Amino acid sequence: MDFLSELKWRGLFYDMVPGTDKFLAENTARGYIGFDPSSPSLGIGNLVQVMILRFFQLSGHQPVAVVGGATGMIGDPSGKSSERSLLSKEELESNKENFRKQLSKFLDFGKGGTSPILLDNYDWYRQMNVVDFLRDYGKHLTVNYMMGKESVKSRLETGISYTEFSYQLLQAYDYYWLYKHYGVRVQMGGSDQWGNITAGVELIRKLGGEEVYAVTCPLITKPDGGKFGKTEEGNIFLDAEMTSPYRFYQFWLNVSDEEAEKYIKIFTFLSHDEIDALIAEHRKAAHLRNLQKRLAREVTVMVHSERDYQAAVNASEILFGKATREMLASISEKDFLTVLEGIPVFNVPGAIFEKGIPLMEGLTAAAPVFHSKSELRRIIKEGGLSINKEKVPDEHLTLTHKDLLNDKYLLVQKGKKTYYLVVAE
Repeated sequence: MDFLSELKWRGLFYDMVPGTDKFLAENTARGYIGFDPSSPSLGIGNLVQVMILRFFQLSGHQPVAVVGGATGMIGDPSGKSSERSLLSKEELESNKENFRKQLSKFLDFGKGGTSPILLDNYDWYRQMNVVDFLRDYGKHLTVNYMMGKESVKSRLETGISYTEFSYQLLQAYDYYWLYKHYGVRVQMGGSDQWGNITAGVELIRKLGGEEVYAVTCPLITKPDGGKFGKTEEGNIFLDAEMTSPYRFYQFWLNVSDEEAEKYIKIFTFLSHDEIDALIAEHRKAAHLRNLQKRLAREVTVMVHSERDYQAAVNASEILFGKATREMLASISEKDFLTVLEGIPVFNVPGAIFEKGIPLMEGLTAAAPVFHSKSELRRIIKEGGLSINKEKVPDEHLTLTHKDLLNDKYLLVQKGKKTYYLVVAE
């Protein structure tokens, strides 16, 4: 696999330092991407960078992932219209540990000479003297040079602190340190990182190093054009506690046809031929949304698991009439409530199910799903009442504790599309 050709085919190439293509074609390289732990979890925007590291590895090169324990204390101004809120050291430590676990899951550490290297840049700033740093490295990047970077220029009117202004010097030094100690000669990142990355290239040049290189990818944006940043509103996270597997699955399932064609290349390792075939088939019958379904499956299994994917599929069937009681029971309570968000809820004492309550009384008096018993009888007679996705055959049913899902819920369905949730407190 040729790395740059693969990026271009997948829509992951934006720009590069001249000569990068020749260098990668002629050498086995180490290349790095940094991940600042500004939130408790990586998000979709970071997943783009993880995919790039994997494609780099699959091309025969060695990926280096750097968790920004130091730079995360500062905050990257790139793409930001205002100053970041600084995190506490405790928050950063927790976030760093989460990032390490997630990166270890997505990168393949069983590949011998191309096995990834995972580092924390706090390790090389820990004992550093600020005067020495400014004397030895700060003098090599002029204020004029730093002011010319887009991440700074875009903030001149709204204001930028010296803390964030200095970020590009720290990232530049990261590149120099990695070059010096690990022989890293390629840095990769999003197009918004171009200024920070090229500052590193410039610093290494001024310190008498070899030629070093850089590759950037386009920013992958949300449907509204916004950035998939870890601290952005509406981001999709890789941590199941922050974005449930169901919501994660639904995100991919609901992307547009245009986005699905783009994302299937970016977020999966499917071959070119298979992707081309999927897109061609999808264009013949776009209403079936088979491309979105395959995309959702591939990414959900990769980020979570086959089991989580199947549970998300089961949860998705709740409101479309295909689920069974067994499927409902297999869904986590969190996903179950997420799917049913917004439907009418009736809270009733749990004790009535211990004793048993006649259906007619339970759904008219205890939980007034129906206005009257006559209405309820008519719906049952027409075959329009289901409880926990099972048809109710007659009006003489007694509701007991055994009928509750997770010892707590009754999902009542009237007709094809009207749902109610009864909660036993």
